[in-house]
Amino acid sequence: MKKVIYLAVLLVLLSTSLSAQQIDLSAEVRPRFENRHGFKTLINTNVDGANFISQRSRLNFNFKNDKLKLGIVLQNVRVWGDVGTLSSKDTQIAFHQAWAEAILSNKVSLKLGRQEIVYDDHRIFGNVGWAQQARSHDALLLKFIPNKKNRLDLGFAVNADGQFLTDALYSNAAGYKSFQYAWYHTLFNNSSLSLLLLNTGIEYLDGNSNQTVDYMQTIGGRYVYKSGKFNANAAGYLQSGKSRNANVSAGYFGANLDYKVTSNFSLGIGIDYLSGKDMNDSSTDIKSFAPLFGTNHKFNGWMDYFYVGNHANSVGLTDVNVTLAYKKDKFSAKLIPHFFSAPANVYNNSTKMDSNLGTEIDLVLGYKIASDIMFNVGYSRMYATSSLEVLKGGDKDENNSWVWMMISFKPKLFSSIKNN
Repeated sequence: MKKVIYLAVLLVLLSTSLSAQQIDLSAEVRPRFENRHGFKTLINTNVDGANFISQRSRLNFNFKNDKLKLGIVLQNVRVWGDVGTLSSKDTQIAFHQAWAEAILSNKVSLKLGRQEIVYDDHRIFGNVGWAQQARSHDALLLKFIPNKKNRLDLGFAVNADGQFLTDALYSNAAGYKSFQYAWYHTLFNNSSLSLLLLNTGIEYLDGNSNQTVDYMQTIGGRYVYKSGKFNANAAGYLQSGKSRNANVSAGYFGANLDYKVTSNFSLGIGIDYLSGKDMNDSSTDIKSFAPLFGTNHKFNGWMDYFYVGNHANSVGLTDVNVTLAYKKDKFSAKLIPHFFSAPANVYNNSTKMDSNLGTEIDLVLGYKIASDIMFNVGYSRMYATSSLEVLKGGDKDENNSWVWMMISFKPKLFSSIKNN
């Protein structure tokens, strides 16, 4: 930790000797208590849930001048107690982000390094900010911004486990050997449109033990409309190509309507559809949509039963949800019931089950203690059906619930704008 403090001091001192630049230094400390009693999966009978406190601590440094942008985020993620009180080997500090961006002109820039990639509503590319470790990629981004209403990003990534002399199978947790994508965004009077074309390469050993890379394509877009008290959006994506020698044919559709009833209260309704595969389908084809690098905790219930490290290549999901939101002064509240069903067939051995998977209720309360201090508390409960019990195991009749409390400190430590 001393090295982090020394680095922060050094960065501040350097700012006094540089001109025509902006330097910002900020921090984040975010401890979160959780009681998990049926989180992600149904809990078994007579089993106690887990209680713990996790914490994310960050130091954020940003530099900018007329030719260069630089971003560095040092991060420590821990569970309280995972390092002994007398331990001298606390080495859990890592670079969550470390990137540089060359400003080639007033319309073109090139960004390289470890970075968060976030587009639209986080459905395909998101930073997974809820997870204490979050997500970042080693990538190259070429940005074109011809005017205020249009933007085109071209992204590229090639991953390896290390610096080898010969080709080696990539097996890192990043999950992809390479990707290439184009993301285009344009603004209209009361609306906006985004289009995405993503090519994702997965490396694996084929039946002859040869290293092979299969490519899957994700193609689609998102439309947003805003007018007065009314907001609406819709998104759709198709997936094709191959993955690990399996043909891919899957789809996603999502739509949301929101209306601001009063200055403090809003009401919304939404639907998410992710294609799936019948449990009795013996083909090797992939028919289940994969949201890839999205912030999946944001979607389909906060208890993370679907697509947060689980439910891949399964029966898919239809999620009809309603959002009741209230905000006044420093207080906010949100209640979201989700009604889940399976678009593909669920079987218990040879018995076809009902498509209804259950209902989840999510509640979160927030209070802004100060401009840089936020407190949140949440409660969620899953009312599962026998069909979800077939998919997840556990006991649907148990109290499958989740309670959490989190306080976020985000102070700005230093900011300097210097001119010649």
